Amino acid sequence: MPKVGILGSLVWDQIYGRDPLVEPGEEWGGVAYALASLDASVAPGWEIVPLIKVGQDLASKAREFLGGLERLTPGARCVEVPAPNNRVVLHYYSTERRTERMSGGVPGWTWNELGPMVRDLDAVYLNFISGFELALGTAQALRQGFGGPIYVDLHSLLLGMQHDGVRVPRPLQDAGSWLGCFDVVQLNEDEMRQLSPDPLSLAVDAIGAGTSLLIVTLAAKGAAYVAAPGFDGWQPAGRGTTAERRNGGTAEGRAIR
Repeated sequence: MPKVGILGSLVWDQIYGRDPLVEPGEEWGGVAYALASLDASVAPGWEIVPLIKVGQDLASKAREFLGGLERLTPGARCVEVPAPNNRVVLHYYSTERRTERMSGGVPGWTWNELGPMVRDLDAVYLNFISGFELALGTAQALRQGFGGPIYVDLHSLLLGMQHDGVRVPRPLQDAGSWLGCFDVVQLNEDEMRQLSPDPLSLAVDAIGAGTSLLIVTLAAKGAAYVAAPGFDGWQPAGRGTTAERRNGGTAEGRAIR
């Protein structure tokens, strides 16, 4: 049965102002949204494999949340670590704008930890929720050591953190090396401008680094994308060679669209 790994951070959110008519609330955020969405929409026959580190203070809550998902592979790979889980306080000042303050101490993954967990996967979805899930060297090792397609949402990789935990934009060092680690790169308009003032130049750089598909989300306006020449998705899991699944395949029945 094909498997997609979901790599990111479970974050306990405290939310203010998302709906002016609703009192502030607390809930799972971060990669919880991706897990719940895929649990409802993943193609028949596929299994979801969480690749998550969770702090010991919220480990039982995390297990309870994961236990409510129906498409998880048996023995889901959620690792409890001896550190406080990441928590975020969000203050919305519009439907699309907010401030964010993070606390917690969940460490990122090393390749020695992550490598054995991706061996049996057919695809990986990575969302930089904290921005510290992987260092560049680990991302490069994932690129070299994993044969399937890798989809990334850059998200908080482009955020630094002040001494009080407030997240602020930061330059991405070695951006070309980062982009070359992933088959599909997703970012929003603000993140795109952080990487380059010229969207076409950014697209050329991403494709040149080895990215097959660059997606820019545009909030209520939808999304725009640029695909590498000849890229037409991936073959279904279990068909074709590793190189064929990574670099492109038939348009019929693609594993990731």
